Amino acid sequence: MSVNQLDKKSQAWSALFTEPMSELVQRYTASVNFDQRLWRSDITASLAHAEMLAAQGVISAQDWADIQRGMAQITREIETGQFEWKLALEDVHLNIEARLTQLVGDAGKRLHTGRSRNDQVACDIRLWLREQIDLLGALLRDLQTALLDVAEANTDTILPGFTHLQVAQPVSLAHHLLAYVEMFTRDAARLQEVRQRVNQLPLGSAALAGTTYPLDRERVARTLGMVDAQGAPCLCQNSLDAVSDRDFAIEFTAAASLIMIHISRLSEELVLWMSQNFAFIRIADRFTTGSSIMPQKKNPDIPELARGKTGRVAGHLMALITLMKGQPLAYNKDNQEDKEPLFDTVDTVRDTLRIFAEMIGGQTHPETGQKEGGIAINAQAMENAARKGYATATDLADYLVKKGLPFRDAHEAVARAVRAAQQQGCDLAELPLAELRQFHASIDADALPALSLRGSLNARNTLGGTAPAQVRQQIARHRARLQNQTPPPAPL
Repeated sequence: MSVNQLDKKSQAWSALFTEPMSELVQRYTASVNFDQRLWRSDITASLAHAEMLAAQGVISAQDWADIQRGMAQITREIETGQFEWKLALEDVHLNIEARLTQLVGDAGKRLHTGRSRNDQVACDIRLWLREQIDLLGALLRDLQTALLDVAEANTDTILPGFTHLQVAQPVSLAHHLLAYVEMFTRDAARLQEVRQRVNQLPLGSAALAGTTYPLDRERVARTLGMVDAQGAPCLCQNSLDAVSDRDFAIEFTAAASLIMIHISRLSEELVLWMSQNFAFIRIADRFTTGSSIMPQKKNPDIPELARGKTGRVAGHLMALITLMKGQPLAYNKDNQEDKEPLFDTVDTVRDTLRIFAEMIGGQTHPETGQKEGGIAINAQAMENAARKGYATATDLADYLVKKGLPFRDAHEAVARAVRAAQQQGCDLAELPLAELRQFHASIDADALPALSLRGSLNARNTLGGTAPAQVRQQIARHRARLQNQTPPPAPL
């Protein structure tokens, strides 16, 4: 049998048609150029399906042995780049099945018993995405660890806290960074929640209505690790929904969009902090670029590009939602368009998390073994900036409240003191005590510690506050959480 004949016979509908597919249509409808990345999941799911068919007596033990042998050779061919992907075979599934039939004959043809490409592709995507979710979870852990390392070294570093990008109150730099650790903690939790719904078996649903063969779907689910925390198999319960559902892909892309939004917020701050007007940080040269015309420039390209890629991922979310909104049950060819947005979302988030973990946490030099930081902190510039915005004004108001004033009256008195300091071009703490008393007689010498940046920081010693003592407790809590985090299961 020639290759062309084999390719033709590999198209399940070929006997029905009287003319070959147009080459233009072939190129337009083929997905093998991008869905071939599902090959390992396809082989894994096919082997689980074949093993079950043999156990159920649907195919013979010899067929099962032949399928195993053929799939092992196909795996070697793909891994070594010797496998020939053919556009005429449309997708990853038919390419692998055609090669299997070449290698083992009728056993390869029997593999598709009791299934359709509809439930096959749904299963492949779920297996692939489950593995990617585990990888992204590990990368989020790396990024959180990098942030914790920088935070631990900067619990006493004073940073101006901003609202409306105006200096508001002094905070610990570590406290500021821990806000992002909290965001990425939620991101990791969301991914695990999505994983539970990804990890459900659609195989056995066939084209849309189930199958007449005596399949043991629970057995396949256990083989593929599609089980809950108690080890019970997780199965898609409705065949129509199983083959047409892409909620799990939309959910994942929504979670990925939030990860990128958090990265983008961090990026915006890194860009601002690196500018000469702030000069809070210096990003290592290996993460920056220069200008083709201005020799003095060092540009924070990585944070800027991550900020831009956030729109790309959010766009993929909109694409998937739009893809599904008008589809009747069950499977439709539209769903071929789910893969490229999903694949690119995974690639973008994975690469972004990797580079941010290294940029923030630094890297170990391969020759010296020394840790090379990715970001240098200019603590003095941060503290100087905090002094410029009357950041301790609220502390003086709180002081007056503790003296018995209603907060609104205290607020008004301190506002007048700030205006006087602005007119004199000095900080509140630099105003003489006698002058401060003009704004309210309750102000005494014990108010002066409250007007210092360090005093303001230490005073916020409540759970979730910015006092260094609280921040150290939060760092310890996050360290313990990450150390106790269950590592992702090994890929099948």
